[in-house]
Amino acid sequence: MVAGNPFEIDQKVQNSFKEKTWDETVTKDSWMVFKIMAEFVDGYEKMAKIGPCVSIFGSARTKQDDPQYLLATEIAEKITEIGFGVITGGGPGIMEAGNKGAHQGGGKSIGLNIDLPFEQHFNPFIDKGYNIDFDYFFVRKVMFVKYSQGFIVMPGGFGTLDELMEALTLIQTHKIGRFPIVLVGSKFWSGLLDWFRGTLLENGMISETNLDLYRVVDTADEAVSHIKAFYDKYSVDVNF
Repeated sequence: MVAGNPFEIDQKVQNSFKEKTWDETVTKDSWMVFKIMAEFVDGYEKMAKIGPCVSIFGSARTKQDDPQYLLATEIAEKITEIGFGVITGGGPGIMEAGNKGAHQGGGKSIGLNIDLPFEQHFNPFIDKGYNIDFDYFFVRKVMFVKYSQGFIVMPGGFGTLDELMEALTLIQTHKIGRFPIVLVGSKFWSGLLDWFRGTLLENGMISETNLDLYRVVDTADEAVSHIKAFYDKYSVDVNF
């Protein structure tokens, strides 16, 4: 940058654009469409066969002796007892706990894995043929939303929040039909939910009814009861 003019583009940046022609860029981007399409086709063909499922989200970093891991396992097992399979991100931590609980309960256990440079690998509790790999987060998120009849969201980090906000946004904007979203751990989620009400709602960024799009619970029975009560009232179907 030239001193005193922070808005002037560095000459090296300009030269980097000149090294590639626009034709080369457009061609590369166009061919990428086929890779994306292939992921969608593979995901649709496999997921369309699974039947009703609930997705369980949470941190990949949660250890096997953590109370949240044990709680996620219990929730997943109880979910299978009311006729649902379980979908997770396929990795370790809470994802592994969800697949483990489904496996113990004799229900379908699906893992939608994402290629990452760290921490992500398939856990051993996924049903054969349902450990599906993705390169693109957005394709993977479509599979979660389309084929899940409910989201159970355990404590987690940015990835967990991403999935939660995706579902809330799609339901809020009526891009998909409403389905139950359960936040497990009132202490963990309290700061975020206080911010929803005290900042977003207070400033008119959301409406009061948006706060009804999720349910906060602390036990496995509460989580599963909310899913069951919703589908005692509404029919089970894919979301779009």
